[in-house]
Amino acid sequence: MKKKATVKISKVIILIVVFLFVAAIIKLSYVVLSSEVDGVDLQVMSASITTTEEVLYANRGNIYDVNGELLATTVNAYTVIAYLDESRTTDSNNPRHVVDKEATAAALSLLLGMSEERLLELLNKDAYQVELGPGGRGITEVLKKAIEELELPGIDFISDSKKRYYTNSTFASYIIGYAKENEEKALVGELGVEGYYNEILSGTNGYTKYLKYTSSNYRIPNTPDDTVEAVDGSDIYLTIDFDIQNKAENAVKVLQDEYNTEWAIFTVMDAETGAIVASATSPNFNPNDTNTITSYMNPLVSYQYEPGSVMKIFSFASAIEEGLYDGDEVYMSGSIQVDANTVISDSETDWGEITFDTGFAYSSNVAATTLAFRLLDYGDKKLPDYYDALGFGKKTGIELANEVSGDMDVVYKSELASSSFGQGISVTPIQMLQALSSMTNDGNIIKPYIVDKIVDSEGNVTYEGKRTVVNSVYSSTTVEKMHELMHKMVYEGITDAWIIDGLSLMGKTGTAQIASESGGYLDGEYDTIKSFGGIFPEEDPEYIVYVAARRFEGTSRNFASVVTSAIEEIAKHAKLTDETKEVDLSKVIDIDNYLSKDIGTVTTMLENKKIDVVVIGNGKYIINQYPIKNNTVLENGKLFLVTNGTEIKMPDMTGWSLSDVKNYCNLIGLNYEYSGYGYVVSQSLPIDTIIDPNNMMLSVQLE
Repeated sequence: MKKKATVKISKVIILIVVFLFVAAIIKLSYVVLSSEVDGVDLQVMSASITTTEEVLYANRGNIYDVNGELLATTVNAYTVIAYLDESRTTDSNNPRHVVDKEATAAALSLLLGMSEERLLELLNKDAYQVELGPGGRGITEVLKKAIEELELPGIDFISDSKKRYYTNSTFASYIIGYAKENEEKALVGELGVEGYYNEILSGTNGYTKYLKYTSSNYRIPNTPDDTVEAVDGSDIYLTIDFDIQNKAENAVKVLQDEYNTEWAIFTVMDAETGAIVASATSPNFNPNDTNTITSYMNPLVSYQYEPGSVMKIFSFASAIEEGLYDGDEVYMSGSIQVDANTVISDSETDWGEITFDTGFAYSSNVAATTLAFRLLDYGDKKLPDYYDALGFGKKTGIELANEVSGDMDVVYKSELASSSFGQGISVTPIQMLQALSSMTNDGNIIKPYIVDKIVDSEGNVTYEGKRTVVNSVYSSTTVEKMHELMHKMVYEGITDAWIIDGLSLMGKTGTAQIASESGGYLDGEYDTIKSFGGIFPEEDPEYIVYVAARRFEGTSRNFASVVTSAIEEIAKHAKLTDETKEVDLSKVIDIDNYLSKDIGTVTTMLENKKIDVVVIGNGKYIINQYPIKNNTVLENGKLFLVTNGTEIKMPDMTGWSLSDVKNYCNLIGLNYEYSGYGYVVSQSLPIDTIIDPNNMMLSVQLE
């Protein structure tokens, strides 16, 4: 039988183990009870370690037009500086300070929007370097690049921060709005889409938390962090069409500059869907410089006013809908007694007996009043009921801030009479457009909208604007009759000023008196609001246009000329005129982006494609163009290229269209005036004159 093995543990080993255990206990107790270990103060060490949180900023989303043309983005901002100390230059062939101060001031003046005198004052300071402010502060990458291309010795840049950049200055400014930094250096939207969709554009900031020593900004190695990534803001695509918007902007500029209009609005809406494709206003502002804002109210949604006779579209349509209208019925025009104290009169008193159809074409207040009273006495629904159904007196809900509801308070018989021709009530332009949609949608009211789609940072479409029926007000029979009447106003009215060759247009004009704050109405020569609600083309409506101008210092024919010129340009762009409906596609040339490219190379390439290139400035590189990319021009059509040169010579404009003249002048900021119709036959500024946009005016004669 085997003996069991016995393991004996040495007493020495046991003593060593016990000693080590006791030593560990003593050490641990010392660490716990003492504030210092191995010469290191544990409390100080603990206090020197902190948890730091850094914000991971989300990028603000961009804003585009319906075709993807960039309208608003976020860019680095820079300050322009000038080195003045000659000690910076060690090689005379490569100067690193400002050598020729006069030439430098002249070159920068136009780009920075500062006078040469002010720039010279800064450049002559006894300093190592100076900032060229205010024009040189907060400039964009685009402007920085344009200045760099001038290759001016001693001019440099300091990176500031992020800023919002609007690529087309005052373009659709109240629609786009603006965003600027708050105290936390975050971009916050105000006005327009920037304000309405601020949260969606802003995205969500992230953060990262980690341990570091307070004495440095370095993380403690091998310690974990807690990070939540930022979610960038979504991009917003507006329903605005850049080219149509540009034509509306040109029209408003003419209303303001040539006719001293107090305010004006020119808005174009898709006749079927309610998408706003253009909305230009005066006043406007440059969102790159918020100091240019004179009003925070967007005329499209925030101005309410008495609309005048465009309202006759709806008073006549309402009578037709109730079966109370016979267009061939004759009535006595001139005036009508409403009550003991009120007489309603027509603009002319010698029309005599005319039919109601003619009364619409002539814009008879007596006809509208008569129909309003018929609705009151015999209709199932009264005129105010129809106004309510059309959306007057309430907000449309378009995606723009500060919308007002107007005033449709009609109590007395005299108020009912005046409301039939657009006096004594107040509306907004967006309400007028919504109501006019009933004339292009078989009597259905379509809600206007301004956002085509929203795309998140992952490229997903999270929202799409669409046609929305708000109400059904009129029958198709009523709409057909109103088309006949609006056609008659254009082609058989008291003026032929609204007729456009090659385009069928129907609509209604309005001239409203301006209410006095002390009661009654102002009676000055220009104390009116002129307006026009139009639809084109008549046979298959594509667009609704609504234009209004307060204190327009011109004739009704002048007003019609401005509006119809813009409508004709819009129709040509959309290929709706007789001359553009059948276009030879082989002569349609696509436009690319030519910015920052060599002017000589681009000009040669475009001329080989049979494009008439108009070069603006004597620079080497292109800094602006019109039309912009993704547009087209017809063979032998004009393309304007603006260079980084400051010397601009007057071109020969003989044979140019009015649209060409407007585009050229708007690109360089030159005031202009014109007379006649057709194409340029003479110009006031001689060919090759050096143009000073601030001190010159161009006059052209068209035939």
